[in-house]
Amino acid sequence: MTDPVERSVSAELVAVLVAVTQGQPRVLTTEDASALPAGPFELEHRSLQAGLRAWVETQTHHPLGYIEQLYTFADRDRSNDDGRRVISVSYLGLTRETGETGVAQVGWQDWYRYFPWEDRRDGPPAVIGELIGPSLMAWARAAGDRATQAYRRQRAALTFGLDGAAWNEDMVLQRYELLFEAGLVPEATRRAAGDVRAAGGAMAPGQAMRHDHRRILATGMARLRAKIKYRPVVFELMPPAFTLLQLQTAVEALAGRGLHKQNFRRLIEQQALVEDTGDIATGAAGRPAKLFRFRRDVLLERAIAGSKLPLARQPE
Repeated sequence: MTDPVERSVSAELVAVLVAVTQGQPRVLTTEDASALPAGPFELEHRSLQAGLRAWVETQTHHPLGYIEQLYTFADRDRSNDDGRRVISVSYLGLTRETGETGVAQVGWQDWYRYFPWEDRRDGPPAVIGELIGPSLMAWARAAGDRATQAYRRQRAALTFGLDGAAWNEDMVLQRYELLFEAGLVPEATRRAAGDVRAAGGAMAPGQAMRHDHRRILATGMARLRAKIKYRPVVFELMPPAFTLLQLQTAVEALAGRGLHKQNFRRLIEQQALVEDTGDIATGAAGRPAKLFRFRRDVLLERAIAGSKLPLARQPE
C-alpha cells in the first residue's frame, strides 16, 4: 500500500528578489547565501502572492514592491526532507537594496557569484575557454555513439558560444541545465536518479544553492534579461533620479554585456522614457552629469507598443 506521505504534495513559494547596487546585479538570499527566500503556501494565505509577500517580509524584513509570477517547478523528483513531493511557485521581484537586512543569515549577493560565466561585460570569461568548454567537449566524447556525441557538441556550442557560435545572454537556464546534465555543478551529484555522468575534472565555478534554488535563480535571470529588451522594468531598480550612465550601467549589469553608449542614449531619447529633472549629479568625479527621472506615464503609452533597450552585439 502506498504511504500517504508519498502521495501528498506541498506547495513552496520562492522569491527571486533583484536589485542593482553600485553597478552590480544583486539577489536577496537566506541561509548564508545558499538559498532564496521561500516558505510553504499555507491555508491562511489568501493568495499565492500574499503568501509570498508574507514569507519574504517575515524572513528578510524587506518589503516587496514590483513582483510577477515566474515559473512553477513541479518535476516528479522534487521532494522535501520527509519525502513529500514539492511544487515550487516562483516569483521575480524588482527592488532597491536598503543596506544590511538586520536578519542573521540573510543578505544581498552579487548574482554572478552563482553564475560567473554569465558576466561578459569585460569580454568572454576565461573560465569558459579554460574549463567549461573543454569539460563539455569531454562529456560529449564520453557519449556512447557518434550521433549523441555530435548532438552534445552542438548543444555546448550553441549554449556557451563555442566554435564561432553567437552568445545569447537570455540562455541562462539552458547553460545551467547543460552543466547539470554533464555533471559539472555540485547540485547534479545530489540526484541519484537520472542519467547524470560527470565529465571528470573540476566542477564549474560558482556557488551552489540548496535544493534547486540556483535553477530558479537562473530562470529569474533569464526572464529579466529578456524583459528589459521590450519593457521598461529596469526603472523599478533605479533611484528616483539618476544619470544616463547609471541607467546604462544597470542595464549592462543585468544583461552581462556592454552597450554602445551613443546607441543607448539615442534609443532612450527616441522612446521618451525619461525626462530631465533640471538637477545635476554632485559628488562624482569628472564632468557634472544631468539627472533624469523615469516618465511613469510612459507605462500607459507603451502598454501596446512596448519599449526596447539596445543590447549591443559585440564581437566575440
